[in-house]
Amino acid sequence: MAKYIFVTGGVVSGLGKGIVAASLGRLLKLRGYKVAAQKFDPYMNIDPGTMNPTQHGEVFVTHDGAETDLDLGHYERFIDENLTKFSNLTSGKVYWSVLNKERSGEYLGQTVQIIPHVTNEIKDFIKKNADLTGADIMITEIGGTIGDIESQPFLEAIRQFSSEVGRKNCLFIHVCLVPYISGSDEYKSKPAQHSTKELQSMGIFPDIVITRSDGDCGDAIRKKIALFCSVKEDCVISNVTVDCLYEAPMMLHKNGLDVVVCRELGLKSRCDFSEWRNLIKNIHSRKGDVTIAIVGKYVSLHDSYLSIVEALNHASYFCHVNVHLKWVDSEDLNKNNVADALKDVSGVLVPGGFGTRGTEGMIEACRYARENKLPYFGICLGMQIAVIECARNMAGIFDATSGEFSKHGSHVIDLMPDQNGKRLGGTMRLGAYPCEIADGTLMKRAYNASLIEERHRHRYEFNNDFRDRLVASGLKISGTSPDGRIVETVEVEDHPFFIGVQFHPEFTSRPNKPNPLFREFVAAAKAQKR
Repeated sequence: MAKYIFVTGGVVSGLGKGIVAASLGRLLKLRGYKVAAQKFDPYMNIDPGTMNPTQHGEVFVTHDGAETDLDLGHYERFIDENLTKFSNLTSGKVYWSVLNKERSGEYLGQTVQIIPHVTNEIKDFIKKNADLTGADIMITEIGGTIGDIESQPFLEAIRQFSSEVGRKNCLFIHVCLVPYISGSDEYKSKPAQHSTKELQSMGIFPDIVITRSDGDCGDAIRKKIALFCSVKEDCVISNVTVDCLYEAPMMLHKNGLDVVVCRELGLKSRCDFSEWRNLIKNIHSRKGDVTIAIVGKYVSLHDSYLSIVEALNHASYFCHVNVHLKWVDSEDLNKNNVADALKDVSGVLVPGGFGTRGTEGMIEACRYARENKLPYFGICLGMQIAVIECARNMAGIFDATSGEFSKHGSHVIDLMPDQNGKRLGGTMRLGAYPCEIADGTLMKRAYNASLIEERHRHRYEFNNDFRDRLVASGLKISGTSPDGRIVETVEVEDHPFFIGVQFHPEFTSRPNKPNPLFREFVAAAKAQKR
């Protein structure tokens, strides 16, 4: 029977529950277990797909096409397992499902209530993910903070679930802030005590309390929390700030997390942490520096491009160079200041996005990179920007634009035919699709394969009406759908690195297996610096 671990958080949000869940998942995988993870979010959106990235961060897309919370990116990067549409559940999705079942008569005239109908829906979701993945251990993070009214149905559901599967098959982990008071030079345990007691008042008694602090809060604080929260002393685990995100698993292992989890769940396992230790060693052995500009419209919140940042980090480990990011707001860029803004960088990356705001600045950044032989990497919208820039300045289509940006002009980028008339929300081209790679291209050199799969999230595509003219002007089409209709990747010849891809390669990058395009981009930036 599968074992189930539930991770909750208290005192404040943003404590890093997702990193704890992801780190524990990696530790258990290194002990030989098949691990799956999922996230429950209390907000009422069906999924984060229609949210502004500056409010909630990036939307992470799974292999099977679900638009999910960014924490799932952490799960995939740490655990190195493809997650599914059952890996992210929101309050909106729960209520949507329950109400649709009520309308179709599935409840046979019952009065529909939070208990049992909503809680049963949540429990079914947990079981479906466990069945689909065949995991030995299922880790579920409950979003939000204990005390939030939106989270209560999820907490009640996991309380019921623990009774149904048996407490020996279920483990509760509560992550709490232990604040440091500089005036008295001491850590305070009271917030963690109150948060744990509030969780206990809901019928959930945590087996492990993880104390989140910048430094080690000390044995005295941990013993106090154990005493007042009815937790074993060695089940109060310190989670301290580390220099690099990927040091978290070994830090938590050093503090005993995976040992205690295995003991409490009755798990016997071997452990081989050499792979992860080698990764950490590789991270700290990097030499030299390169600066890469991320030219985007959501740069006020760096979490908007979280997977891209991590993919650049992964590539930097492989290329043995420290990558520094320069965040450039594309709204502020124009032909008069673009040279000054990008003069000190070794590469330019234009990421995905929606809408017309800031796109002219992106086009100027692309032009500057192409004309000055500066490595350029365009992702999704960044590829479309490259096509528009090349159309204007190489093919002489001076009014080239996207159908998303304007009703007028030459739409070298236009709405995909199957997207006509579709409403917003979960209707884009989503998930993994195949791409056939042409010989003698940067794509072929990077992937060393003729057919690949990468994840997509877009409504607009390269307009084939302009294909011949753009190719004749020097734009190379290096990747298409297997039938040749959908242009997936474009390149410019006689350039150290200029490539645009319609898909999102950042979603498949891993710390010990960087995505090939990010690897080649960072290598080109390193060469540019030399």
